[in-house]
Amino acid sequence: MGISDFTTLKAVLITILGQPFKHILYHFRLAYSGWCSVKVIHGGESYAALAEGLQDALWRLGGTPQEHRSDSLSAGYRNLTKAARADVTQRYQQFCKHYGMEPTRNNRGKGHENGVIESPHGHLKKRIHQALLLRESNDFDSVAAYEQFLSNIIYDINGRKQDKIEIERQYLQPLPLQRTADYTEQVVRVSTSSTIQVKRVLYTVPSRLIGESLRAHIYDNRLDLYLGATHTVRLPRTFASDHKHRARQVDYRHVIASLERKPQAFRYPQIRDDLLPNETYAAVWTWLDKEMEARKACKAIVGILALAHRADCEKQLGDYLQTLMSKQELPSLYALQQRFEKREANIPTVKVKQPPAASYNVLLSSSQEAH
Repeated sequence: MGISDFTTLKAVLITILGQPFKHILYHFRLAYSGWCSVKVIHGGESYAALAEGLQDALWRLGGTPQEHRSDSLSAGYRNLTKAARADVTQRYQQFCKHYGMEPTRNNRGKGHENGVIESPHGHLKKRIHQALLLRESNDFDSVAAYEQFLSNIIYDINGRKQDKIEIERQYLQPLPLQRTADYTEQVVRVSTSSTIQVKRVLYTVPSRLIGESLRAHIYDNRLDLYLGATHTVRLPRTFASDHKHRARQVDYRHVIASLERKPQAFRYPQIRDDLLPNETYAAVWTWLDKEMEARKACKAIVGILALAHRADCEKQLGDYLQTLMSKQELPSLYALQQRFEKREANIPTVKVKQPPAASYNVLLSSSQEAH
């Protein structure tokens, strides 16, 4: 038997570059040997989170148990319609069928019936807490660094149970030939403002996709967008704070080309403040809007964002603009382009060795011999 459950690090605050990282953990465990797998979940409990975490665990394990047990997953179903709940249930049953597992659940509200994993939740969180104390910091440079930290803990846990794991592996079923879908789908149309709506979140996409219908594969931490059968763009997934509010995931790189053609459009869209990549650029816009005539201010900030994208110098350009602000020197777009945009072309030196004209006589003689 394999068991899945979600858990939260309630007593530990994890930060990424100093910012609180809101997440939960998906925890899979084999009942006999205690082999386990953990995955960081960016959103809440959902079918996509369960399927992605479980599928990763099974392929890491190298086999499948005969039975997979979970709780009622009521948190994942609470805000779904009856039809949507039926769809998720069917997807889950098809998932288990693909891996040859019998899906079972404990009774609603009876979490203690999953004692095989509820108790290990506590042991796992204790190990994480101790490892953080030894590390002397709860802050990580990236989500990937935090995931690697957890992976090292899981590797150590599994290493201590190797004998029982090898016994249990003999009873596992073989994996299927390939993975199955561990995402949900939604067809979305790109608006004239180069945006799409997915689960109450507004996302920008490249402006070349305006008017197109895209198929979105919705994972726990990302969206993969397809135009027909072609993978077009991958976006980091964003979540609304609660079910009464909406959220936005805006990338100025997606729309800057169209803004360059109409820079005055920068002033009034609802996503204007989200187009500015960080607080530095927000301060620059406030400064330019105060010190310049309105049209010139819009043209300047759009040109600055276009330069940051084109020359891939967002941070360096932002730091330089901050220096100009401290000196109260208004930036010249031409001067910024000369400073940050590399225009030198590296032309390779090509040496052509010209054969002597007499060598072509060989071709002539060969032709005469053929006749």
